[in-house]
Amino acid sequence: MSEELIVRHCAPTLMGLKTGNMFSCRFETPEDEHRSLTGLNRRLCAKGLRIIPLRHHNGSTLVYLYRPSRLRNDLNNKQAMEILTEMGYEQESVNICLAGLIKKLRENVDFPHEIGLFLGYPPEDVCGFIRNKGNGCKCVGCWKVYGDADKARQIFDKYRKCTQLCCSLAAKGYSIERMSVSC
Repeated sequence: MSEELIVRHCAPTLMGLKTGNMFSCRFETPEDEHRSLTGLNRRLCAKGLRIIPLRHHNGSTLVYLYRPSRLRNDLNNKQAMEILTEMGYEQESVNICLAGLIKKLRENVDFPHEIGLFLGYPPEDVCGFIRNKGNGCKCVGCWKVYGDADKARQIFDKYRKCTQLCCSLAAKGYSIERMSVSC
């Protein structure tokens, strides 16, 4: 897996602005996937990052790069906990919630709507998306916004600028470790 792909899809997570990002990529073999993800985890764990495969579909792997400490904090939000309970998650730990997400992703073609909680989206927007079936949002950026549209637009702009900066640094030869902040 190329570092350029990670930077393009995960810059806000690398830079500590976001809980997690997901993207699809192809690996030559299952062994190549294991070797690549294991190597990346070795390189990024000191920065508080983890990367795991979520599902395999049509020859691609859905990969999740995230900050476990931020995810734990996000999932401990009262509204997030209510959403997860409604969606059938056991909430004993972040790892159990992740296992529940992985199970849902592997059993269904569609993405479970609560996936936004694992990406750091505001719970009110995740709830709004679920309740409104994706309709009637106030604005659209990295996610559909049902709550504070002005705040969301500011966040979208930060993510966009962060991605531009990281892509520029990557073009100059910076490694993902060097771009990643410790959180």
